[in-house]
Amino acid sequence: MNNGDRYRAMITNFFIPELNNHEVQELWFQQDGATCHTARATIDLLKDTFGDRLISRFGPVNWPPRSCDLTPLAFFLWDYVKSLVYADKP
Repeated sequence: MNNGDRYRAMITNFFIPELNNHEVQELWFQQDGATCHTARATIDLLKDTFGDRLISRFGPVNWPPRSCDLTPLAFFLWDYVKSLVYADKP
């Protein structure tokens, strides 16, 4: 089993059922440009699941990794996580 097969199995067997358990509506799915994430079979699976709400290389919304538009999200997330981790200084 290659990485693409494992990734699709994780999406199919874990991620999508979890979304269904939480009744998530109008979710946008964003991923990086890793080869196993952008394989044709993977993109087809994600398009079937998320339709036009897929942000990925080769997806309906082509948003390449390391885009300057992704940087603020990355900075916010890591600053927020670090603020929680280091809230109590050793």
